[in-house]
Amino acid sequence: MDKATEQLYREREKRYIDAVQLRIPDRVPTSVHLSYFPAKFSGLTYRDSYYDFPKWKDAYIKAALWLQPDRCEYFPTQSGKVMEALDSKTMAWPGHGVGINSSHQFVENENMKADEYDLFLNDESDFNIRCLLPRTYGFLKPLSKLPPLESIQMMLPFHVLATPEFANMMEKIAGIAREAMEWQKQVMDMFIALNENGFPGRTAMAGGGVPYDMISDFLRGMRGAMLDMYRCPDKLMAAIEKISRQTLTRIATGPKATEFTTAFIALHRGADGFMSLKQFEQFYWPYLMKLVNALVDAGYTPEVFFEGDYTQRLDYLQELPKGKVIARFDRSDMAKVKKALGGRVCISGNVPASLLQMGSVEEVQKYCKWLIDVVGKDGGLIVGPGSVVDEVKPENLKAMVDFTREYGKYR
Repeated sequence: MDKATEQLYREREKRYIDAVQLRIPDRVPTSVHLSYFPAKFSGLTYRDSYYDFPKWKDAYIKAALWLQPDRCEYFPTQSGKVMEALDSKTMAWPGHGVGINSSHQFVENENMKADEYDLFLNDESDFNIRCLLPRTYGFLKPLSKLPPLESIQMMLPFHVLATPEFANMMEKIAGIAREAMEWQKQVMDMFIALNENGFPGRTAMAGGGVPYDMISDFLRGMRGAMLDMYRCPDKLMAAIEKISRQTLTRIATGPKATEFTTAFIALHRGADGFMSLKQFEQFYWPYLMKLVNALVDAGYTPEVFFEGDYTQRLDYLQELPKGKVIARFDRSDMAKVKKALGGRVCISGNVPASLLQMGSVEEVQKYCKWLIDVVGKDGGLIVGPGSVVDEVKPENLKAMVDFTREYGKYR
C-alpha cells in the first residue's frame, strides 16, 4: 500500500468509526456490499463468483475502485464445486438451480421434524450426524444409516461402514475438504486486497444468529417454527435456550477483538408481520440482546441488519448499548428510526434498491439529501443501500456515493 492509499484508508477508517461511536465525523460515510454488482459492471456472470475466484476478485476490486465508498463490504461465497460435490440441499446458486445471472436463493427445508425436538434437545450430536447433515447434503446421506450414536460403544458399526455408499463417501470427503479450504484462502485474499486498495474493514465471523432465526432457517422452516409457537411453545423455547447458550459460550471462549471489528448479524423472522409483539418479546428480542451484549463484551461492534420493516419494534431497539452497535435498516420508516434511536446507535441504510435500480440519478440524490438532512443530523449515520444492489444502475450507485461525499459534510 503506497502512502496516498494508506492515508485514504486511515481517513475512511476514522470517519466510519466516528460515525459508529456517535462522534461527528468530517462527513457522512458510505458503505456498500457489492453483492453480484461486479458481474454486471465488469461483464462477468454471477456464476463466476462461485467457480472462478481470481476472475471474481479482480472484478470486485475493479468495481470498488470505481465506486470509491468509504467501506466496501464483502460476504464470502463458497466454492460451487464443493457445493455440487456435497449435493447441497439448502441453496440454489448461479449456474446451479438458477440462471448464471440470477442471485442465489436459500432453499428452506424441514430439516428437523416436529417429533424430533427431544432428540435435538437430549442428544444434539446424534441428531446432527444422523438427521441434519444427511438432509442438508445429499453426499452425506449414508450417515443416516448409522445406528444411534449412544449405542456405538466399543464396537464400530462395520455393517454400515463397509457398504459401497459409505466407503465412497469416506474416500471422497478429504478431497472436498481440501477444495473448500483452498477456496477459503482465496476469500481471505479478497479481504486483504480490499484493505490494500484503501477500503478499511475487519469483519468477524463470530456474529452468529438469533436462535429463533436459526431454528426457522435451518431446522423447522418458517412454517414449522411459526406453528411451533402455538403447538409446542415449551419445546421451541427449550431449543432457543439451548442454541443461545451454545452461541454465548462460543463467543465468550473465542478470540477477543483487539481493534475495531464488526460482527454481522442478519435478522430474518423478527420483523413486523412475522410475529406479534408478544411473540417478539418472548421468542426473539431477549436472545438478540444477549447476542449483541456478548459480542460487545468480547470487544466487537455488532452490525445488526434489521431486514424488512422494524418500525413497530423501535421502542425495543432503544435498549441496544449506546455507541456500540450499527443498526442497518431495510424498509423501516427512517424518520421514526432517527427519532427513536438518534444519539443511541449508529443508523445505517437505507437507500432503496428499487430506487437504485429503477430511479434516476436526480431521484437518488434527492433521497440521499433527505437521509442526510433528517437522519444524519448531529452524526450517527452511514449511507448505504437498503438491500442488495445486484441489478442497480451503475450511475445510480455512483450517484449515491458521490452525492453523499459532497453534500454530507459536517465541517
